[in-house]
Amino acid sequence: MIALGSSGYGPDDSQKFMSLAEELAWTCYNFYQSTPTKLAGENYFFHSGEDMSVGTSWNILRPETVESLFYLWRLTGNKTYQDWGWNIFQAFEKNSRIESGYVGLKDVNTGVKDNMMQSFFLVETLKYLYLLFSPSSVIPLDEWVFNTEAHPLRIVTRNEAEPVKNSNEKQKSFPRIGGRKEGRSG
Repeated sequence: MIALGSSGYGPDDSQKFMSLAEELAWTCYNFYQSTPTKLAGENYFFHSGEDMSVGTSWNILRPETVESLFYLWRLTGNKTYQDWGWNIFQAFEKNSRIESGYVGLKDVNTGVKDNMMQSFFLVETLKYLYLLFSPSSVIPLDEWVFNTEAHPLRIVTRNEAEPVKNSNEKQKSFPRIGGRKEGRSG
């Protein structure tokens, strides 16, 4: 969200916020890289002069880091974010994949699995991973926003709304929903 919001500032502040977003993503990615399974724990501790350490060691397949990588990839075009996303996906494949789906880990240090696949793994985590490797023309960020459950909602401004008349009701405005723009690069 910091990366998305960075465009609302002048060049110096915009770069400052984008740099902060990139540093936060690097830290989140390193949560994954810091464990034997390459999957992040639920939280981490930071101690002055020491490496970070896993606080709560379970992983329930949360989407937030890959969501951040998706946004940063779209906003910067930096392939590093795709590489990091691929590494996280490979860690899910290696450590969380079972015959009937994916499960979380009780401990990211030992790889002991739990017995549940959270619904947000399919709806959010895998969706953001898919979009991380899709062309920017698939759900372009200047036409769509995502709600907290990663459902895309088309951006419709008041200027784009067309009045619709119904003989039984007063005139109402409804958004015009057009088809997806093809051939868009970005």
